[in-house]
Amino acid sequence: MVKDQEPEHLCKLFIGGLDYSTTDESLKAHFENYGEIVDVIVMKDPQTKRSRGFGFVAFSQSYMVDDAQKNRPHVIDGRTVDTKRAIPRDEVNRSEGGGTHQHTHFRFIS
Repeated sequence: MVKDQEPEHLCKLFIGGLDYSTTDESLKAHFENYGEIVDVIVMKDPQTKRSRGFGFVAFSQSYMVDDAQKNRPHVIDGRTVDTKRAIPRDEVNRSEGGGTHQHTHFRFIS
């Protein structure tokens, strides 16, 4: 890792509640007001290619995520969206108990 480079997850923002018409370009246009964007993606269904209603924006520095968060609420393409710092799945799993999903199986007896 380059000395000045911050961990990617600190620089990434999750955006939920997107309008289905929102594109990568309109998402980028909104958030580039808060700093240099290195990546942007609106998640799409692989079969239909339709937006799944959420996406991610990666900034070059973590303070840019903080600036975007301080300026909530965000309205993109006419919808107020939900923004959160993106957390890698492996960290979410660790915080929920041991790093793996644990399933409990039940047998119902009548």
